[in-house]
Amino acid sequence: MKETGGIDIRRILQILPHRYPLLLVDRILELEEGKRIVGIKNVTFNEPYFQGHFPGHPVMPGVLIVEAMAQAGAVLLLRHIPDRDGKVIYFAGIDQARFRRPVVPGDQLRLEVEVLNQRSRTARLRGRALVEGSLVAEADMLSTMVDREGPVIADPATP
Repeated sequence: MKETGGIDIRRILQILPHRYPLLLVDRILELEEGKRIVGIKNVTFNEPYFQGHFPGHPVMPGVLIVEAMAQAGAVLLLRHIPDRDGKVIYFAGIDQARFRRPVVPGDQLRLEVEVLNQRSRTARLRGRALVEGSLVAEADMLSTMVDREGPVIADPATP
């Protein structure tokens, strides 16, 4: 089933456990259940990592670009799991990561992630990050879904 209406930030906050400053997906544009997802990350100068990476020459760290792709993939994997509040998806591996050009404030990352292989608790994903149609990064990622330990702590800021 393909959704093109999008998922806004309030719904993303209901799906992902990530919060500021580590939530790196602002909106989902497309979702094809079990197959692929397209999301965006608006890169602004106010991001905390730009203070030190690099002063006078701000560049988004490559590891955070990969994390943004992984988070988009997690939305895809968690979206239709009924007990997702009791689950968390961990990054389990990365292969073939390549960075083509720097991502800077003002860029909008288009995060395209497809499922290559999925089993009950593991998934292999291929992610691509683009800015204005140009490939800036790509990677194959492995994720694993685990049960959260202990009680889930409610976030009072979550709508």
